Amino acid sequence: MQTVRPYLASDRDACLALFDGNTPRFFDPSERVRFAAWLDASAHPYFVIERVIDGDARIVACGGHALEADGTVASLSWGMVAQHLHGQGLGHALTQARLDAIGAMPQVSSVNMNTSQHTQQFYARFGFVPVKVTPDGIGPGLDQWDMVLQLPAERA
Repeated sequence: MQTVRPYLASDRDACLALFDGNTPRFFDPSERVRFAAWLDASAHPYFVIERVIDGDARIVACGGHALEADGTVASLSWGMVAQHLHGQGLGHALTQARLDAIGAMPQVSSVNMNTSQHTQQFYARFGFVPVKVTPDGIGPGLDQWDMVLQLPAERA
């Protein structure tokens, strides 16, 4: 069983462990300081997915979103899944939960995000399209893919 819930300050170490487990393939080590500071200070919505493993609830994914200043554009932030659990639908569940939360805000017309060459195809399945690719933009060997998803004008 798994549950998506809001991030709590007590989740910090578990989220940093997820980051560490995905470094250096998905994150550059230099990003850890920024991620830790973001966890400590951000007021934007951030979620974790807990899964019961061997009778204990463990955080296996985390990710959030934010609104840009004008309120019509949202962005995905710091999404990650435990490395050993990739391919089990957690990333899909996390991304869908964030997009559902964003979709409930009728003023939002698009969602921006950046990712690497390793996950851009995953986000393309949600309808994100690349708008810019910066070789080594995240770090050595990690290209930055800036992507955008246009939301339908009429949403239920």
